[in-house]
Amino acid sequence: MQASTHSKLATVQSLLARLEQLNTVGAALSRERNISRLLEQILLAAKAITRADGGTLYRTTADGKELQFEILRTDSLNIWMGGTSDQSVGFPNIALHKPNGEPNDALVAAYAAIHGVTVNIADAYDETDRFDFSGTRGFDKRTGYRSQSFLTVPMCDHEGAIIGVLQLINAINPQTRQVQPFTEADQSLVESLASQAAIALSNRILLTQLENLFESFVGLINLAIDEKSPYTGGHCQRVPELTMMLAEAAHATSSGPLAEFSLTDADRYELKIAGLLHDCGKITTPVHVVDKATKLHTLFDRIALIDTRFEVLKRDAEIATLREQLALRTVTDSAAEVALMKRSASVQDQLNEEREFLRAANVGGEAMSDADVTRVRQIGLQHQWRNVDGVQADFLSSEELENLCIRKGTLTAAEREIINHHIVATIKMLEKLPWPRHLKNVPEYAGGHHERMDGKGYPKGLTREQMSVQARVMGIADIFEALTASDRPYKLGMKMSQALSILENFKRNGHIDPDLYDVFIQRKVYQQYGERFLSVAQLDVD
Repeated sequence: MQASTHSKLATVQSLLARLEQLNTVGAALSRERNISRLLEQILLAAKAITRADGGTLYRTTADGKELQFEILRTDSLNIWMGGTSDQSVGFPNIALHKPNGEPNDALVAAYAAIHGVTVNIADAYDETDRFDFSGTRGFDKRTGYRSQSFLTVPMCDHEGAIIGVLQLINAINPQTRQVQPFTEADQSLVESLASQAAIALSNRILLTQLENLFESFVGLINLAIDEKSPYTGGHCQRVPELTMMLAEAAHATSSGPLAEFSLTDADRYELKIAGLLHDCGKITTPVHVVDKATKLHTLFDRIALIDTRFEVLKRDAEIATLREQLALRTVTDSAAEVALMKRSASVQDQLNEEREFLRAANVGGEAMSDADVTRVRQIGLQHQWRNVDGVQADFLSSEELENLCIRKGTLTAAEREIINHHIVATIKMLEKLPWPRHLKNVPEYAGGHHERMDGKGYPKGLTREQMSVQARVMGIADIFEALTASDRPYKLGMKMSQALSILENFKRNGHIDPDLYDVFIQRKVYQQYGERFLSVAQLDVD
């Protein structure tokens, strides 16, 4: 009597321990973000609470017509396929219906899925009249295994649809280590686990679908920017890549100021989204400003208009010369005619030379000298030409003078303000969105890539201490990509050495984060990026 009571007590304690294990597993499943790891945890948990030697987890295909093998584990045979293993499950899918439309009830996994019921079999070799276990027998013959007890449990989502099947093989008696049937307690625990697992899996699939939908919308915005200007689309794709490279390098740093910086999978996803959206405000920027390849470019390059004016001046000079020659026809003065022709040729040469000078000035460079600025103004004001209204006017308008005298690049101060406004638009757009908690920092990360460590950046004038590491990472990525990009209309992509030299100067003058710059150099993030995105001609640094 006492021994029987002790045995019952041990059984109850074992069941309570397994129930506690089930609760722990349920909590762990709700936290897992990776579907492959989630599926593996489901199967391993089911094996653990039932002490099963083997198990298989199936998922229904997208069309709901088949079961596909996701994970297969058999401990005694050291078989591990699917999930986080390096070996995929190579078995064909299981059709839920025959070609004639009848249910495929002969296969136990299909039967459980079709009818939504648990199948508990003590010995598969005694069930040949009910189910087709020929495949199981063939496996046993090839491996020397003996498949005996089976517990097959369907997994249903919140709408009652079958989303998978959990199948366990060969329950092991903990005392004798012999195979035994799955008990009613085993079945109840696994059914409970399958219910929790189905909820966790459905939630994860739904979240994944929502994330994919959201990322597609992000891609849609970038596509709109890309279609609007082919010169920014590559930037919208490359900056996120470089951002993640540098962030991972900082994460891997175990010493120095960034030793405490780390990234979870959720952190990585948040930074990735911020990177993809960092320039979404450019959708509001006028195309003619974004694509301004030369100083006089608007909807077209207005240097052509200036070329026309030069032709008008040359023609006027030629006509004036011819008129003077005609005035000499009443007298014969060959010397005077030769002088006129020389003077005309000189004027023509001067106008041609000035035209070429303005064409060169129209191409934006790194710096325009004071002498060149002065000469542009002289050319613009010293010539008079008769415009389309027949009125004498300055050769260059004040707006044309302003553009041709741009000291660096191709943008005027007003146009640069328009370009800079894209970050303001980005922040406004992103702050309008109801971000979930795990993405709440996206506006700050994306909106800070034009700030400087010394507080002289824009739009908020933040200092280094006011910025997250992620925003500072994005600032370096944005600058380096812009320096090395070869798809811009106004410049060639810099060589690696020149871009790194500029970055080093930015480090010294308080523009970028010095600690992240050190990681960028020491861990050769620039090389990793260059090998993927730059031309061979640009890679002049090892």
